[in-house]
Parts: sequence; structure tokens; C-alpha cells
Amino acid sequence: MKSSLEIAQEAELLPIESIAERTGLTPDEFEPYGRYKAKISLDVIDRMAGQPDGKIVCVAGVTPTKAGEGKTTTAVGLTQGLGHIGKNPLLFVAKAVLGLTTTAALIERLTMDRALKRICGFALCKKLPSEATFSRAFDEFAEACLAERVHETLIKEYLGDQLIGHLSRDGTAIPARERPAQTGPAVQAPPPMKKKRGRPRKGDVRSPAKESPIVLQRGKSLAQLRKEIPMQCNRGTKCNAQGYKTSWNGYKLHLDTADCGVPISALLSSASMHDSVAAIPLSLISKERVTNLYDVMDAAYCSLALHDHCRMLNHVPLIDHNPRSGVKEAFEPADAIRYNERTVAERTNARLKDEFGGNNVMVQGGTKVMSHLMFGVLVLSADQLMRLRR
Repeated sequence: MKSSLEIAQEAELLPIESIAERTGLTPDEFEPYGRYKAKISLDVIDRMAGQPDGKIVCVAGVTPTKAGEGKTTTAVGLTQGLGHIGKNPLLFVAKAVLGLTTTAALIERLTMDRALKRICGFALCKKLPSEATFSRAFDEFAEACLAERVHETLIKEYLGDQLIGHLSRDGTAIPARERPAQTGPAVQAPPPMKKKRGRPRKGDVRSPAKESPIVLQRGKSLAQLRKEIPMQCNRGTKCNAQGYKTSWNGYKLHLDTADCGVPISALLSSASMHDSVAAIPLSLISKERVTNLYDVMDAAYCSLALHDHCRMLNHVPLIDHNPRSGVKEAFEPADAIRYNERTVAERTNARLKDEFGGNNVMVQGGTKVMSHLMFGVLVLSADQLMRLRR
């Protein structure tokens, strides 16, 4: 993987006049300093006062490196990625960078910080939009899956031609500030037929065994699998690292994390959905973005159907055995060493929650919650890629 210096040296710089023309500046509104830099006159603010305000996208934050590569470097890179998919916002502003958890806090900070207000594309002489306007803008970004598309572009650009050793697959609880979805009245199922004891007689037809959801998923397209994943808020229960059961109202985020710590793909589901149901859709999404050798999963994914699916993708499955009241099968020594590196998935989940807004989900509805989390995943990916280039 190339370093930041090598990438910078290979870049072809555009003349500042070309950049000024793209942004709508006239020749008398900027003063060139060499071929690639310029100062912009403040008269531009008055000339553009009657034009519509630009859009703002609120994402999670990023801790700067020792070289100073932080929110500015990441934001500019993400802005260029948006330009490649047809979006042209002036800049990404990260809520978590400033420790802001609500839109009201963001508006208050923009009111006090004139520099931040200009960076976000707002005229200094104009009043900031209301919270409702920010919410409507976020709705548009969520419906357009903007964060998901930029993240996909980022992964394909920087890791698409790399060989990934293994992907660690895991799900994490996402508590939400909404009530669980109301389920309709239960349909009264007919009472099951009483089974006769002993072996069936000659000519008797046995009822077929019920197939697992994972077996039913095989052979379906990715689009069909994604439609079948429930995304309504409900009650979920999960065993933590200490083996204790915890329950929450909300959702569950499923991530595929590369061995280098970069999230490759993500899916959101209802909190009650079992982790293993997300394994096949996640693997198909990741396969479209990167090439990996191993699929590493814990005992919650233990299934012969998942083993066969991983081998069909030419991956080696490393899935912890679930004894189910039987004898636990241990890994081979070499496989055990690689399986122990699965903790990268837990570290990614922890960073997403603690540093990038995963613990501060203020929006409601599966689509908005996914968009909020994906902005965090997006900046987490950019932050981890920059750490790898140190």
C-alpha cells in the first residue's frame, strides 16, 4: 500500500484558476499566490448572499495522527469521494470531532464559530437553518444511502486490489431511542398432529424436517436477501464477552472487518435477528469489494451450511465450534492463532460506539439509524487507513 507522501507526489495538481472557475468565482474575486494557491475576497459573501445555501452532512469524528492528518485531511478526501458519485457538498462536518451529539448543539457551535460556519458553506451574514431543515437534509442523505455509497467507493479504491488475509464477522447491539415495533395479533396455528411412537409403518409418509434459515438463504440473490432482513426496532438479547445475557430495545449492526482493522461491509437488522442470518448477505457484499482468504466467526455462526457457503466463495471458514451439549471441537494450532485475531472485530465495534457516534443514536427508523451509523463507519475506515500509512 502506498504511503501518503507517494500518493501526494503522484497527484497532478490543477491550476488555481481552474478550481476557482469550478466554484463559480470570477477572476477579480481571488488573488493567486503562485500556480496552486489563492486568497478569496470577502466580497464573494455579499455577491452570493441570494443563492441557496449549501448542504451539510454530519458524520462522526477522527483522531488526528502525529503528523496532523485529522479532520481536515479526512473531510477533504471524503468530499472528493462524494464528487465522484455526483454529489458536490463543500465539506463534511463531523459532529463527534467537536463532541456534539445533537443538532441543536451543532447549530449552537456554528453560531459561535465563524470559521466553522464558513467551512460548512453558510454565509456569515445569514441566519443558520433551523433544526427541521437539518433533519430534512439528513432524511435525503439517508434515503439516498449516501454514506453507504461513499464507504463502498472508499473500500474499493484503497483495498479493492489488495489481498486480505481474513475478515472477522460480528454483530453488536445498537440501543435506540424509540419504542419497539408493535406486532400484530398472533395467528392461531393449528395444533400439531400427535406423533405416533415407534417406527413408521410401511406406506406412512413422514413429515419433512424444518430447514434452517441459513439453508433457505443459499441460492438467493443479494437483493432478495437484503429485502428479507428485518429492520424494525424490537427487543434483542445477546451474550456479552463474560457470558452474561444483556437485553436492549433497538437494532443490531453486523460488520465484516478486515485483518487491518478497516470495516469492509455493514448491515443493520432488528435486534432480535440472529447473527448467523446476516452471514451470507455480508459475505456476498464483501466479496464484491475485496478479496480475502479466511472467514472468521464465533460460535454463534456455527453451521454446516455456512461452512459450505464459505468454501463455495473459495474462502477457508474458521468458525468456532458450538458443542450444543456435546463435545467441543478444537482448532488446529495454526487456525487457533488466526482465530484469536478475531478480536479486531470487537475493537472495531468498541471504537465505533465510543469514538464515532455509535452510542449516540438520536434518530429513529431503520433507514436513518443505518445512515447515522454508516457515517461513523465511513470516518472510522478513513481513520484506520490513515493509521496504516504512518
